[in-house]
Amino acid sequence: MTTEKKPVRIWVDGCFDLFHSGHANALRQARAMGDYLIVGVHSDAEIEKNKGPTVMKEHERYAAVAGCKWVDQVVEDAPYFTTVEMLHEYNVDFCVHGDDITTMADGTDCYQAVKDAGLYKECKRSAWISTTELVGRMLLMTRDHHNNSRRNSTDDLERFSASRAPAKRTTVSQFLPTSKKLVQFSDGREPKPNDRVVYVDGTFDLFHPGHVEFLKRAKSLGDFLIVGIHDDPTVNAIKGSNLPLMNLHERALSVLACRYVDEVILGAPYSVTEQVLDNNEYKVHVVASSNTDIHPDLDGSDPYTLPKERGIYQVVDNPSSTLTTQAIFDRIIENRKGYEERQKRKGAKATNEKQMEEDEKAKKTTQ
Repeated sequence: MTTEKKPVRIWVDGCFDLFHSGHANALRQARAMGDYLIVGVHSDAEIEKNKGPTVMKEHERYAAVAGCKWVDQVVEDAPYFTTVEMLHEYNVDFCVHGDDITTMADGTDCYQAVKDAGLYKECKRSAWISTTELVGRMLLMTRDHHNNSRRNSTDDLERFSASRAPAKRTTVSQFLPTSKKLVQFSDGREPKPNDRVVYVDGTFDLFHPGHVEFLKRAKSLGDFLIVGIHDDPTVNAIKGSNLPLMNLHERALSVLACRYVDEVILGAPYSVTEQVLDNNEYKVHVVASSNTDIHPDLDGSDPYTLPKERGIYQVVDNPSSTLTTQAIFDRIIENRKGYEERQKRKGAKATNEKQMEEDEKAKKTTQ
């Protein structure tokens, strides 16, 4: 008689502000360590006390984390200091965090208690993107994120950098995409012969709960959801300014991390073409768009002309349509002073955290 193996339950917690592919990658790594991933998300009040104001409200951050395909359960209003009692309450085997130290407002290591109890493991921190950098892009209006080969050395970015060495000139973290990373985020699924294929497209910049809800509703129209993501030059030509705020590959990873997405098309044409609708791998049965304003193509044409002519176009009624990239951008601008003050506090904490990391490494070396 064989006994059933007990599922390994894992705990991860955090702020998850402006939920991005770096957050998703940490959750992916944590989930790979076991069978069931529980994610605790801190409240606005807890983050304000220990770190500073958030961009996204707590209910938005809860929804963003719940939309990630590697998450099995979300615990709202999780304490900023991770306790052994909390892990026991959720029958957790161990806690996972990135290989950097996170501290309370008083400088205490947030994970010291679970470390001392032997209930702590680390995953690799994703250095290519951060909430801090995204805020910086919005405030500085830089386009450097559109070009992966260039590095930005603007002095102003120092105010918004989470660099572990605040005194040094900072640079924009440039994500150099690899096929390995895309494969890690992709499930490798293909539509079955009788699957009803749904296609949506867009920028999906600053991937947020409004996007998640739209994709959830689009997926309900069929069995297999393909998302076309427009490239940086196309988006910038149509929307202007420094948009998109995230480059194509950053946006693609965010979309791939969504539990409702089966496949993405990188650099999809702005106007839906026959090549998108009919090819050897699949046939699109439904083309959907959200109930938000649609920008015409550069020649002034309706990007959904072809699917409308075929009678396969549908508008998805999205109750979260008021939450847009522009709305998030407006929050940043309106609260600029608060975010600058937060970064000063983070700079001081970063110096302390760096020293704590070095002390911990030295301790491990001597053991």
